[in-house]
Amino acid sequence: MRIDILKKFRKDESGATAIEYGLIAALVSVAAIGALTAMGNSLNQMFTTVSSALSAAVGG
Repeated sequence: MRIDILKKFRKDESGATAIEYGLIAALVSVAAIGALTAMGNSLNQMFTTVSSALSAAVGG
């Protein structure tokens, strides 16, 4: 009886699928964080440029 339980446990692959989905989700999260960080730095630089141009235009 014990051997049957071990054989059934060894053939069960549902945990492996959950781990794969977890790894995919982690990879997508890392990619999204990297992209948003790069975009945030770019937006910060753009708004700084616009702010400087507006300040110069109004004489400040």
